[in-house]
Amino acid sequence: MDHQKIKEVLAMAKKTVAQLMVDTLKNEGVQYVFGIPGEENIHFVDAIDKADGIEFILTRHEQGAAFMASVYGRLTNNAGVCTATLGPGAINLTLGVADAQTNSTPLVAISAQGGLNRIHKESHQVIDLVSMFAPITQWSQMILSPQAVPEMVRKAFSLAERDRPGATYLALPQDIEKMTAPEELQPLPIPPISVTEPTQEDIAAAVDLIASAKHPIILAGHGVVLKHAESQLLAFSETFNIPVATTFMAKGAISDRNAHALGVVGFMRHDYENYAFDQADLIIAVGFSIQQFDPVKINPHGDKKILHINMFREDPDTHYNTTLNIVANIPKSLERLTHALAQENMHFPKIKLPIKKMLTTELEAHSTATNFPMTPQRIVADTRAAMKDDDIVLVDTGAVKMWMARLFPTYLSNTCLIDNGLSTMGWALPGAIGAKLAAPDRRVLAVMGDGSFMMNVQEIETAVREHIHMVVLVWQDNAYGLIKWKMDMSLKHHSQVDFDNPNFVELARSFGAIGYQIEKSEDLLPTLKSALDAAKGVHIISVPVDYSENMKLINRLGSLTIKL
Repeated sequence: MDHQKIKEVLAMAKKTVAQLMVDTLKNEGVQYVFGIPGEENIHFVDAIDKADGIEFILTRHEQGAAFMASVYGRLTNNAGVCTATLGPGAINLTLGVADAQTNSTPLVAISAQGGLNRIHKESHQVIDLVSMFAPITQWSQMILSPQAVPEMVRKAFSLAERDRPGATYLALPQDIEKMTAPEELQPLPIPPISVTEPTQEDIAAAVDLIASAKHPIILAGHGVVLKHAESQLLAFSETFNIPVATTFMAKGAISDRNAHALGVVGFMRHDYENYAFDQADLIIAVGFSIQQFDPVKINPHGDKKILHINMFREDPDTHYNTTLNIVANIPKSLERLTHALAQENMHFPKIKLPIKKMLTTELEAHSTATNFPMTPQRIVADTRAAMKDDDIVLVDTGAVKMWMARLFPTYLSNTCLIDNGLSTMGWALPGAIGAKLAAPDRRVLAVMGDGSFMMNVQEIETAVREHIHMVVLVWQDNAYGLIKWKMDMSLKHHSQVDFDNPNFVELARSFGAIGYQIEKSEDLLPTLKSALDAAKGVHIISVPVDYSENMKLINRLGSLTIKL
């Protein structure tokens, strides 16, 4: 063998930057990378494909890849990873990346970029991706040398998974991807994360604040779920008889079977739970961030005292002007506060909560309704009846979200997933794929309006190809229902919100999925049960919904008065 041949063999045996990238991802515990290959990232995708212990999930749109990674990260607390080529591919990732950032969900996005020899000038498909991702991520940067790979990947995951999780972005230039990585480069070790304890002074001040209250109420936000503080929240609430309302994104942080659970706040009008906040003099906000909903809904006059317990300080807001901040580990803060209050023999008298009964009554009143198209309440009731406590339902954005958030009883955290940060349409179908990969032993249902369903319908093919067992329930009203609802409230009429739909049964079959069209109300529950119980397959169920209930609800809430 001549000298040149020997050189070529040795070069082939050496690790490339693309292979080093894959090693660093495996070091971070990454099992799946969601995305679409392009000319500029073929070596990276090929390295994933050849590696053991990590799998590339080919999607039909980069937006779908980002949503899959986001939901995977939300359920595992480990950053989901999505990838794309440069230019249009990277741009298509941005919606899902921004969604993860605003939902405080750990995600790492990696895209190709033009080579270093041409990114300084106008060049085919080259734009400034680092600047584009900067406003929608915790950190956005480009890898400029092989030596930077271990450090930059470790930093991307560290920032994505920090106390307030979010998205990060790395650009990998085409020529860097193909370079040989020096042999000494290895993935960096992952250091343990210490638990931040609340100070004695903060706990003492919180005890004084709670002791001076007559009607405290707990607002549980998504941080409770992120930091696994559900048991500490339950002990705190039950020990001192303090009722708990949750945000949409924290549904299940306290079981709706619990006597202290009020349900959710965040509906667009004054709902049942808001009356508890009206009469409260202290809001104990645990894991809440104002991205989850506008605090004017619970503190319209800005006059309530607020105890903020979270891993970070909240942005200033006129209606969320905190009296005291405990910025520390949430479970530890609740444990310390519960212990300190118990030492003071602190407790509040048990109160009857008509709010819970009103929610139950509204749901049960429609549970046997035979109206067709079906009422939203009946669809919610049948959905709950079909599902086990630990099944996962993803609720897309639209009128469907308002009904499911308000009325769907939830008993465990991370079993009813709602996007209320960016409130993106179309995330739940690809998200269901990410959910099933994150929790393969649990049944997964995506609940969507027909408008949001059609936005990422192509990912049905991904689910079928990857042998994902999941169910999609489409509420069909041939309109953008939430916008129609808001127009009817604000303008007393609506326009430019109605559309036509394909035949959903035939559409499902064309993808290799199983389609169902509900034609009478009594068929929905058995169809849902059959689809969820099936051993395999992607099941698409279309159910006509009667959204005339929307304005009936608004009128009923407008005339409502509640005394606790």
